Amino acid sequence: MARPASPQLTDAEQRIMAVLWDRDEASVREITDVLAPDHGLAYTTVLTTVRIMADKGYVGFRKDGRAHIYHALLSREGAQASALGSLVKSLFGGSAQSLAQHLVKDDQLTLEDIEALRAEVLRKSGGEGEP
Repeated sequence: MARPASPQLTDAEQRIMAVLWDRDEASVREITDVLAPDHGLAYTTVLTTVRIMADKGYVGFRKDGRAHIYHALLSREGAQASALGSLVKSLFGGSAQSLAQHLVKDDQLTLEDIEALRAEVLRKSGGEGEP
């Protein structure tokens, strides 16, 4: 029976997905070689995690001889949207506006960030020039 997919990737899953997003596909050995220096992960740990991710539907694979070559089924943007949606729902009562206000109030956004957001809002709304 397939494991239920959690609403967001675990830290270990995020690290593995980052390798797959960057490389398009990789074997467990290649993933381990990338992650081991910074995270001290053993081949068997990566193998177990990748198999769980396959059960959850986050990654797919093809056989290459005896090896499995894994690729992401979940896009980076999809993972970001899922994690952000979960965060907004759980910590901001489902209000993206509350999240944005929090970021502005706590000086998490620079004036440059705010101007970029303003430009994106104008572009999305079809607005032009000054509000």
